Amino acid sequence: MNQTNNTVDLYNEIKNQTRLILTELLEAAHLQPHSIVVVGCSSSEVSNTKIGTHSDPEIGKIIFSVLHEELSKHQLYLAAQCCEHLNRALILEQEAAIHYGYEPVNAVPKLKAGGSFATSAYNGLIHPVAVEHIQAHAGIDIGDTLIGMHLKAVAVPFRPSIDHIGYAHVVCARTRPKFIGGERACYDKTLL
Repeated sequence: MNQTNNTVDLYNEIKNQTRLILTELLEAAHLQPHSIVVVGCSSSEVSNTKIGTHSDPEIGKIIFSVLHEELSKHQLYLAAQCCEHLNRALILEQEAAIHYGYEPVNAVPKLKAGGSFATSAYNGLIHPVAVEHIQAHAGIDIGDTLIGMHLKAVAVPFRPSIDHIGYAHVVCARTRPKFIGGERACYDKTLL
């Protein structure tokens, strides 16, 4: 009974931490509808094991469910990064791929090739597709999964009030337009 209570407590904590981090990122990022938020997630790291060693389907489902629910409320697209066994391909709604002109590839994530989070996204989205490259507007890296390759230039680090989900280290980013024009240029402060 104690083990069950501990597991339920951990799952509730993961839900709450995920929701808090996403809420804070969305407040800082000022995203427009149909923007993409890329998320890399090591369920192994969330459960306090080394990345890639203990993929946990339940943790993947929990984190996906919270993110998908909250992002949908804001009309934002979720892009779930797969692990390196699928070359960090991304799972997203077909609608998002069409909207941004991303070419789908043939890959279906699973626990040991894609990871539990990407597998949950593939199983939980309405019309999931895999793509190789995107340029997301913001991102959450849960467990040091290296999402930077999928962010638009210029990525700006964002530090939420907590730096972990479960036992996994979390880093977030938003993006902003590039500055051009040199020292005489004027910039729109709302885009910073």
